[in-house]
Amino acid sequence: MSERGFFDVVLGQRACRSFTDDEVGDDDLVRMLEAAVHAPSAENAQPWLFVVVRDPARRAAIAELTRRLWEDQARAHAEARLDRRLLDEVDRATATGFGGAPVLVVAAGDTRAGTARRALPSSVLPAVQNLLLAAAALGYGSALTTLAAMAGPELRSLLDLPEGVEPLAVVPIGRPARPLGPPRRLPVAAKAHRERYGQPFG
Repeated sequence: MSERGFFDVVLGQRACRSFTDDEVGDDDLVRMLEAAVHAPSAENAQPWLFVVVRDPARRAAIAELTRRLWEDQARAHAEARLDRRLLDEVDRATATGFGGAPVLVVAAGDTRAGTARRALPSSVLPAVQNLLLAAAALGYGSALTTLAAMAGPELRSLLDLPEGVEPLAVVPIGRPARPLGPPRRLPVAAKAHRERYGQPFG
């Protein structure tokens, strides 16, 4: 599959919650991770760490942790905020273990790199965004999920992460089971201001 142009990827990237079981090759994963580790980070500390999970039992354990958190409290919280279609989509993805994605990439922050724990997301999440964009450029679907990271010690244990390494996100990756369609986004004028708040930019 040919690579897409930068703005085609950025303006078209969206969450995928239903995947085929087609293999995600190591060569493609290396390219995605290479994009991830070229993200900016505070003081160039590069405190990110990625664990690529293919093993079905380990993926199932991470999915079960996520499902438990969703059913225990997160779903009730989301129910008041999400439209019914999106809520049903998340329900299905959670029930089927990240929508059946054949690969999970767990993104973590390493405080041993000298970055304070509270500052980890601001350095690690840009790397995750690069990963999402690279996946889209290569024709894969992906999604940023953070629910499992709410049970950090359990997720850390499932992955044998050392003390000081904090899981921040789980990114399912695979071929989309169906066309994703365009993302739903507000226009620039609704979110950007010129010089001061209240003067739309664009």
